[in-house]
Amino acid sequence: MQLPAQVLADTALIEVVRISAMPKKAGAPYPGESVAHWAGSEVADAPALMGTLPGSGQHRCGFSPGWSVRGYEKSLEIVLFEAAFCFSCHEVRMHGPAVPPALAKQFFDVDAPPAQELLALFRAAGA
Repeated sequence: MQLPAQVLADTALIEVVRISAMPKKAGAPYPGESVAHWAGSEVADAPALMGTLPGSGQHRCGFSPGWSVRGYEKSLEIVLFEAAFCFSCHEVRMHGPAVPPALAKQFFDVDAPPAQELLALFRAAGA
């Protein structure tokens, strides 16, 4: 999975969201419960892990993501990106001011060790 350079450089806090519905309009935040905030070394570790997700072909499920992460810049007022992960169709959708259109929709191998590690982090955050 490719992440925008600005995400890697400028993210100061990551919010983990357990998604409960689809957004009402494109580019809106995914609704759901905020289950964790990652700061410090987790801010570098999580995007690094996402960056190691190997690519995959598209699987059809209709895109029903269960988890998203929102990356905030240093003032914690601006969301640089949100990435919603669907482990059924192997798709991640990103939006936000730091996300170029070419990276907005990507596919990842959900069975790969980095994807399983990311899913375990999400589940632990939501426990």
